[in-house]
Amino acid sequence: MPRQNNRKSNEMREVFLQRRYQMYPHGSAYIEIGNTKVICAATVEDKVPQFLKGTGTGWVTAEYSMLPSAPILRAPREVKRMSGRTMEIQRLIGRSLRAVTDMAAIGERTITIDCDVIQADGGTRTASITGAFVALVEACETIYEVGKVFPVKNFVAAISAGISPDGEKLLDLCYDEDSNALADCNVVMTDSGEFIEVQITGEKKSFTRVDFNEILDLAESGINQLIDLQKDALGRDLVWRVGRID
Repeated sequence: MPRQNNRKSNEMREVFLQRRYQMYPHGSAYIEIGNTKVICAATVEDKVPQFLKGTGTGWVTAEYSMLPSAPILRAPREVKRMSGRTMEIQRLIGRSLRAVTDMAAIGERTITIDCDVIQADGGTRTASITGAFVALVEACETIYEVGKVFPVKNFVAAISAGISPDGEKLLDLCYDEDSNALADCNVVMTDSGEFIEVQITGEKKSFTRVDFNEILDLAESGINQLIDLQKDALGRDLVWRVGRID
């Protein structure tokens, strides 16, 4: 079955990633992956959750939302109660960013990343993680003190992969591919090749270890491409900060 824009099975959708997208946050980014579009903004506050007060360490958290008009069919605006899906996604984003952040280097501060989906065509959570990382690095630069540890230790990005109805392994699923997939997977990895999270589900049938390994290989290749784009977006003035310890 042909893919959108005649993509190959191991080919990602076109990606656009821009830093400094908004004026007021400490860090921000705009990411497009195919027709999925997300704005990510990072805000630094001089406070921490109660359980961290007096510890000298900070916290990184995330909030995720989708405009009602973002998906193909209008989604109700979440005003009074957050859906389980939204809660799951923002926890995933927060876990992914905390895994590459030195909380002691932040000090007693909280960095909140807002990820707002303005158009959805599959992969909103993975696009949010990839864009949020750029916003996080920008925000950390505003609190970094020369000669100390930079708070972000590694690059991190995320992407989806899955198995099509005819058994083909596909990278970077759009909405139609995701909704019809026999199995789909979201992978979060660092630039050192370490996994932070792997979410895989056999939606319509079980899958083998061989299938799983092939999906992970596809995802890793896509994540490496995304990390290269993150580095391009951050530019020379920031990319060298990540992982700096002096």
